[in-house]
Order: sequence, then C-alpha cells, then structure tokens
Amino acid sequence: MLGNHWVKRNICLERFNSDPSLESLAMAGKGGSVKAALGFNAAEDAQKLRKAMKGLGTDEDAIIDVLAHRSVSQRQEIKIAYKSTIGRDLVDDLKSELSGNFEKVILGMMMPTVMYDVSELRRAMKGAGTDEGCLIEILASRTPEEIRRISSTYQQQYGRTLEDDICSDTSFMFQRVLVSLSAAGRDEGNYLDDGLMKQDAQDLYEAGEKNWGTDEVKFLSILCSRNRNHLLHVFDEYKRITKKDIEQSIKSETSGNFEDALLAIVKCMRNKSAYFAERLYKSMKGLGTDDDTLIRVMVSRSEIDMLDIRQNFRRMYGKSLYSFIKDDTSGDYRKVLLILCGGDD
Repeated sequence: MLGNHWVKRNICLERFNSDPSLESLAMAGKGGSVKAALGFNAAEDAQKLRKAMKGLGTDEDAIIDVLAHRSVSQRQEIKIAYKSTIGRDLVDDLKSELSGNFEKVILGMMMPTVMYDVSELRRAMKGAGTDEGCLIEILASRTPEEIRRISSTYQQQYGRTLEDDICSDTSFMFQRVLVSLSAAGRDEGNYLDDGLMKQDAQDLYEAGEKNWGTDEVKFLSILCSRNRNHLLHVFDEYKRITKKDIEQSIKSETSGNFEDALLAIVKCMRNKSAYFAERLYKSMKGLGTDDDTLIRVMVSRSEIDMLDIRQNFRRMYGKSLYSFIKDDTSGDYRKVLLILCGGDD
C-alpha cells in the first residue's frame, strides 16, 4: 500500500488555502463537528471513492462515509492521491456521478476553505440577480486576515478584484459597506480607549436617534473599522445613553440590504455562532428551504464552530438544529448534512 509521505509535498499549495480559517478555532468555544480522521490513508480513500463511482450506479453511502468523516485538508490529500494513483480528477468524477443539492454539498466540502468562500462570493454575483445575503454573511463574519486571503485568491482565480465585482453588482450605501468590509481594515487588536469609545457611542446617537435623518456613513465607519472589544463597549455605552439597543436603532434608522449588513456586523461581534444559528434557522423556517445558505453554513462552519452553533440554535429556537435539518431535507442530501451537524441536542 502506498504511504502518504509522497502526497505531502504536493499539498503545500492547497493547504495554504485550506487551513487559514481554522485560526478561528482560537476563539475559545466547543469547536467543530468534523475532525481529522485518525489512521488516515489518502490512497486507500481514493480507491474506495473510485470503487463507489465505477461502473453502473453510484454508491452514495460510500462517498458520504469517506468524505464527511475527513477534514478539509485530508480531502485535499485525497484529491491528489486520486489523481496520482488512478489518473483521473476526483472532482470531475464526483460532478458526473452526483446531482442536485447533494452534489453541491460534496463539491463544497472538496474545496479548500478560502476557495469555498471565494466561489460562493462569485456565485452570489454572477449572472442575473445578486445573492446579497451571501455577500453579507461572508464579509461580515470572516476575520480581516481571512478576508485578505479571500481577496487575493479571488483575484488569482477570476482575474479581477473582489471590490470591482462588488461595485458592478451593488449600489449606494450597501455597496459602500461591502467595499469597506472587503478592504479588511478592521483594527485586529483588543485595545480599548475609553474616551474614543464614549465618543463613538455619542457619534452613533447623533448620527441616528438624536436627529431627524440618518448619517449612514458614521454608522459604517465605526462598525467597519473598530476592534471587537471596543465595539462591544460602544454598544453598552450606546444603550446607556439612548435606552435602546444598537440593533433596534439600526432597524429604525436604516433599511434594506444596508440595514441587513449593519445588523450582521453587530451580531457577529456579539456572538458569531448565534449569528450562524439564526442564518440556519431562517434558511429552513416557513415554506421552502434556502438551500444555498443551508449548504454554505453547514460546509463552511463544520470544522470551526458547528458545536457552538448547535448550542445557540437550541437555546434560541427550543429545538435542535439536527431535528430542523431532518424535517427539512431528504435523501443523501439529508444524510450528509446530518453528519456535518454532528449529532442531536
């Protein structure tokens, strides 16, 4: 049996794109539902996958069994082992064998973390119509370091900048907040200047509640540039001055996609896992399912904070994420999402 040492050399490039987002694990929490498999052998997994797709029919269970129980970086190793030992492209084979939402999940899982964000941003802007929710979700929730990697990968991949595409696809204040977030200029420190914090709270009050009309740029510049610790104190001070929560004020002072973007920033600063729990809830509640959002959150958060998302989901909605997914999906699509979910609560 071929060992894995020969694969390691080739994956440096892929791994650059697959692991950076796992820096988020440093934000202490319960972490992800998907862990790296022990006793992992990329060449063996490649053979199992080939067997599952060769000949008539496809063994979807075998594909799920391998890919849903491997980490993102292990999946990159499997891709290389598949090509090296079988002489075919794994992603091409999966595309020709699978279909529908199940295919979308599996192909998403096969991408390095940053590349998945990049491809989702591109999908959100390509063709007629724009998936504004996707743009907001990714740009409001990723760290400045992650956004810098996303921007450079986007340009390498598509030959134009993320900012150019945002500008050609959005307008007015919504465009400005997305451009601001994509610049990744947020202070990444933890420093709190008491005077500046009080000034920011006062400025937000004067930009909205205090006067007729809204100074949207003031909201944008404070919410897109200050560090998390500073903003959490600003929100507390704002409530002390105005007797209103900042989220209530954003709802009454702004509207549309701009409002959604500002609310997402505030929610991600307060509790990112709760923000994703809400995204999942909204993707499934009521008639129909927003599969793009459901898939993106389940795939992109499975190794980072899925356990925290589950905990928040249960607390916020009184039912488990697992039970929601089970009721809202079916077939192989349901099977793979439930494994990414990692269990019932």
